Amino acid sequence: MEQTPYGQRPYLGSAFDAARFADNPDPRCPCVLVLDRSGSMSGDRIAELNAGLRQFRDELVGDELAARRVELAVVPFGPVTRGSTFHSPYDFNPQPLSANGDTPTGEAVEYAIELVAAQKAVYKQHGVMYYRPWIILMTDGMPTDDWKTAAKLVREGEDAKAFSFFAIGVKDADLHVLRSLSVREPLRLRGLAFRDFFQWLSASLSGVSKSQVGTAVALPSPSGWSSV
Repeated sequence: MEQTPYGQRPYLGSAFDAARFADNPDPRCPCVLVLDRSGSMSGDRIAELNAGLRQFRDELVGDELAARRVELAVVPFGPVTRGSTFHSPYDFNPQPLSANGDTPTGEAVEYAIELVAAQKAVYKQHGVMYYRPWIILMTDGMPTDDWKTAAKLVREGEDAKAFSFFAIGVKDADLHVLRSLSVREPLRLRGLAFRDFFQWLSASLSGVSKSQVGTAVALPSPSGWSSV
């Protein structure tokens, strides 16, 4: 597994967190993007994914409230990249992903869940309110590792309202496996509509960031980028 963080600032410790939360005490909406960059994502798929990430960042920065409240972490896998930290859209610097390796989906999802738990502990330590975290899995392949532990952790987390998990299948992704991983029906990306997906995700997170913590928010329809 790789240890170099993707698009992230290094973790600077509790003093840094205390300073940034003092500067911006708004509630936070954490989101982890778990992104398949295995060999099967090469060519147009990885190029469109990279372009979608840049657009996602620009749209969040363009929404002043979302830019203050949404915090992002990225977990690329193929292999799994560790060392991720959460940061605001202003600090998000999406370096291009390259496609290679296998598809360790289970390990990537388990790591994303660990990140969410650790970030919630940071918020609690500093008295910062937070919305239910989001974990977004995007993959085009069949897992090459044991994903059943991850599926169990997702169900436990959803039952405890610890996070919301969304699975997005790209091209030939095995939706049967994704149904086993997610309590929500997975959606298949229509063609290579990564930019449309990230536009939907940005609008969804913006809507959440404008709501009261703990209240249900109606999400925009996923029509336009997804198919069944």
